Amino acid sequence: MWPELFYLCVSLLSPSSSSDVMLLDTTEATSELGWTTYPDTGWDEVSVLDDRGRLIRAFEVCNVASSNHSTSHWLATPFLQRGSAPRAFVSVRFSVRDCSSLRRASPHCRETFTLYYRQADTQRELERSWGGTGGEGETREGWVKIDTIAPDRSFSRTQPNQNQNQKQTRHTLNLKTRSFGPLTRHGFVLAFVDTGACISLMGVSIFYRQCPQTTRNLAVFPDTPSGAEPAALVPVGGTCVAHSQSQPGAPPKLHCNAEGDWMVAVGGCVCDQGHQPNHNSTSCQACPVGQYKSSVGLIPCSPCPAHSRSVTTGSRLCECDSGYYRAPSDPEISACTAPPSAPLSLSWEYEGSGVVLRWRPPSDSGGRGDVWYAVQCRVCPPAPPAVCVRCGDSISYSPAPSPLTATRVTLGNLLTRVTYIIQVQAMNGVSSLSSIPPQYASVNFSTSQSVPSPVPMMHQVSRTPVSVTLSWPQPERPNGEIMEYQIRYYDKSSDEDSAVSVLSQTNMAIVGGLSPGSIYAFQIRARNARGYGPYSGTAYFTTLGQEEHSQAVHNRLPLLVGSVMGGAAFLLVAAALIVVFVFRSKRRESPYSDRLQRYITNRDGRYGGLCRCSVSSCGTGTAEQTNQIWRQCHEHS
Repeated sequence: MWPELFYLCVSLLSPSSSSDVMLLDTTEATSELGWTTYPDTGWDEVSVLDDRGRLIRAFEVCNVASSNHSTSHWLATPFLQRGSAPRAFVSVRFSVRDCSSLRRASPHCRETFTLYYRQADTQRELERSWGGTGGEGETREGWVKIDTIAPDRSFSRTQPNQNQNQKQTRHTLNLKTRSFGPLTRHGFVLAFVDTGACISLMGVSIFYRQCPQTTRNLAVFPDTPSGAEPAALVPVGGTCVAHSQSQPGAPPKLHCNAEGDWMVAVGGCVCDQGHQPNHNSTSCQACPVGQYKSSVGLIPCSPCPAHSRSVTTGSRLCECDSGYYRAPSDPEISACTAPPSAPLSLSWEYEGSGVVLRWRPPSDSGGRGDVWYAVQCRVCPPAPPAVCVRCGDSISYSPAPSPLTATRVTLGNLLTRVTYIIQVQAMNGVSSLSSIPPQYASVNFSTSQSVPSPVPMMHQVSRTPVSVTLSWPQPERPNGEIMEYQIRYYDKSSDEDSAVSVLSQTNMAIVGGLSPGSIYAFQIRARNARGYGPYSGTAYFTTLGQEEHSQAVHNRLPLLVGSVMGGAAFLLVAAALIVVFVFRSKRRESPYSDRLQRYITNRDGRYGGLCRCSVSSCGTGTAEQTNQIWRQCHEHS
C-alpha cells in the first residue's frame, strides 16, 4: 500500500512533458508543395518571406470581388498516414486582410476560413470532386468539419517587394491550433475552405501528441499517443526494469492524457534480491561488495551482519567468516556465531554421599544465548596399571549430564578409593558445525574416607556494619591435621553461584567487605592432606546496620566513662595504701639502731662511712645482727 501511495504522489508532483510526432510541416518548406486545390481559380501557391525574413512556401486566396457567396475554394493536403494516432492536431500560421480595407470587396467578404478532415484507408478513396452541393452542415460528402477559424488580428494593406515574382508579407501573423478525431482509419486528408476571404497560409503543422517513453516506479512505459477524446486518459501498462518484478496485485500502470502528459501512477515494481532502487527509482542496482539484500522490495541493501561477508556484487546473502556458522534454525540474515569457550571456575565438593560439581558460564558465548553443557566422566583405578575408562551407567547424575543448562551437577553412586576425571564441555547451536571439539574444563578427585568430616557449627563472635567475626570448632573426625578452612559466603538476596570464598588457618576468621544491615549465608569446610571435606550446613548472620551501630556506640559511652573513672579511683586507693604501708614500716625500726647510728656518726671519721653504710644497710635486721656490726665498728674506732 505504501509503495503505491509513494508512486502516486511522485506522479502527481512531477508530470512528464509531452512530445509531438509530426505528420506534416510546411513552416520551413522552400520547394513546391503541390497540394490539391478546387476549383483551380482559388488558392495559389507562392513564395514569401516570413516574419523572420526567411523565404518559405505559402498559399494565398483573395476572391473577395465575387458576387457568388456560395462558392467555396478548397485547399487539401496530401493523404497522410495517421500511424498510431487516435487523434491529431493542426497548427496554422496565417494572416487575414481586413474587409474594410478592400476597395472592391463584395458585401459577402469574410475574414474566416473553415477546417475539414476526411478519413480513408487509401488515396484512391479520395479521388472524387471536392465541394459538391453540400450545405452548411457538419459534413460535405464525407468531410467532417473541425472548426471555423477567425483571426485575432488582421491587416489592411500589403507592400510589393522589389522582386516581382515574390511577395513580402509584413503583417502580424495569427497562430491557431485545433484537434480532430477520433481517427479510426489508416489515414486522412485535411482541407482549408475559403468562402470569400483574403487569406495567406504561412505554415501548416499536422501532428499528434504522445506521452514520451519514461521510467517510473521501476517500470518502463513506451511512447503512447494521447487519447482519442480531449478528456480521455489512456491507461498504459509498464514493463519492470531489469532485476525487478511487479508488485503482487499491483502491476505498474500510468495514464496518458490528451495533452501527452503522464499522470496518475498506479502500482509499480520492486527490486529483486541482491538489488536496490537507485535515487530516482529508474533502475535496480546490484548491492556492492560487503552488502546484501535478502528480500524483494524497495528497501536498500544492508551491510553484512557480524562475522560474515559478501565477495561479489548483487549478493542475496552474506557468507560466514572462517570459524563462524549459522545454525539450521537461524535466519539467513542473522549474524554468524561461533562455539563457546570453556566453562570457568570448575570446582567440586562432597555433599552427602555424592560430589557436587560447580562452574561458571564461559567468558565467550560465541555470540549466542543457547549455551548448554555436557559432563564427561572417566574413572581411574588406584592399582597399577591405572587405565582410565569411561564411567559406567552406575554413576548417577542430577540433573542429566547432557544437555545441561544449569551450572552444577551432582554425581552419585561413586566408587571408593578411585580417582575420577571430570570434563565439563560448553556447547551451543553451532558446535556441531565446527570441526574443532568442544572446549572444556576438567577436574579430578579421589574418593576416600580420609577427608575431614563437616564442621558441626559456626558462631558469630562480633559484627560491624562491614564485617562479621566467626568462630567454629574442629570437625568431629578431622582424619589428620587440619591444614586450613574454607569459608564460602554470599548475600542471601542473590544466588549461590555468586558465592565468594576466604581461607583461614585458625578456628576464627574476620570476613570483611560486607554491606551494612545485610543478611549473608555462610558455609565452611575443612581441608587435610587428602583434600576438602563437605561443606557444613548454611548459617545466616547479619551485619550491623549503620543506625544500630551508632546507637550501640551511644549506649556504651556511659559505661566506658564509668569504667575509666572506676579504674582511676582504684589506682588512687592502691597508691594511698602503699604510702601508708611504707610509713608504718619505717616507724617499726629499732630505737637501739637509731642510737647506734648517732654514736658512730660522732666518732672519729676513718670508719664512719663504712659503719654508717653497714648500719643503714642492716638497721632493719635483728637485734643480734645489729650488735655484731656495732662491735666491729667499735674495734676500729
